Amino acid sequence: MSDIDERLDRLTERHEALSQSIQLLTADVHALQEAAKMTMNAAASLLETTTNLTRIVESHERRITRLEGRQE
Repeated sequence: MSDIDERLDRLTERHEALSQSIQLLTADVHALQEAAKMTMNAAASLLETTTNLTRIVESHERRITRLEGRQE
């Protein structure tokens, strides 16, 4: 085999290896994007729940304050 053929074979092997690496990286990026989307949805849900609980606590505090004010 000539020197040029050997170089071409090595270049072809490197090209294939790089192509596989890019495919793996692309799959990883897609998986990370999906995980980030799920995390953002969970954070939004947690924020909504926390906001609702805050409203409930404030409402109960106002009620307790009114009840305590009447008892004094």
